[in-house]
Amino acid sequence: MAFTKAPIFVVLFLITLLPISTNSQDPSSDLLSQLESLQSQSPNGGVIHLIDSLLKRILSIPTHRPCTFLVFFDAQQLHSKPELSLPSLKSEFSLVSKSFLANNLPASNSKLFFFDIEFQESQSFFALFGVNSLPHIKLIRAEATDVKKDSVRINASDFSRLAESMAEFVEAKTKLSIGPIGRPSLISKKQLMFLIAVILISAPFLVKKVIYGNTLLHNKSIWMIGEIFVYFYSVSGSMHNIIRKMPMFLVDRNDPGKLVFFYQGSGMQLGAKGFAVGFLYTVVGLLLAFVTHVLVYVKNRNAQRLVMFISF
Repeated sequence: MAFTKAPIFVVLFLITLLPISTNSQDPSSDLLSQLESLQSQSPNGGVIHLIDSLLKRILSIPTHRPCTFLVFFDAQQLHSKPELSLPSLKSEFSLVSKSFLANNLPASNSKLFFFDIEFQESQSFFALFGVNSLPHIKLIRAEATDVKKDSVRINASDFSRLAESMAEFVEAKTKLSIGPIGRPSLISKKQLMFLIAVILISAPFLVKKVIYGNTLLHNKSIWMIGEIFVYFYSVSGSMHNIIRKMPMFLVDRNDPGKLVFFYQGSGMQLGAKGFAVGFLYTVVGLLLAFVTHVLVYVKNRNAQRLVMFISF
């Protein structure tokens, strides 16, 4: 009888311990599983949209968090401001996340997650992170205890090369490898095949025109117009406007009905200012070319002096 009761007692003791073991799961592993699930379901290259409930759960683990977080702070009402470039920066941020997942599989071993947080949905958390201006991206390491003091912000200089600069920042601060940025191709395979077919079909006609000198490249007027355009493009700062995505004008903050074409201050040039200065430089260049190449053939000295006086 003693032999048969002993196993029953052991079984009952194990049954009483079973609920305790099932309910004492590690909250960090549960959070990591949830983040991996949200990451796989994200339509934005693995970027998880951070809502209040998820952020509260993350912050409920004060120490020994399962991974490092990179957070993009966004505000939909500011997407219309070209000087902030929030839509393009958010797209580059998503590209970094997508490249990281593609180069670091399985994702469970990466220990790095990308988030975006919307101002209108979580204004209080903007203050919690100490964010008072945009664009703003912060890195929160796994060992951080205070998300405001222990987080690291990506400076504006780290946006110079967009996704590539962001990846270099993350690699330098976390010692994790993002890998090469997988930018989508500008031309699809179908478009490339169509372009090759057009070139092959038109090649005999193009060769014939080149042999007989009957192309646009043999037209002097085209070359002159091209030279003027290159000169204007160089002196107007158009490349600066394209790289920095500078607007042509701004709306006056004090008077919304007034437009500002010339920004008074250093470090910023609006597109209208560049075009105005470029136009003046182009006029001066054309006058100089006229004086040195055309006016020298005019025999009337009085006409030469008059044109010189007007030019200078």
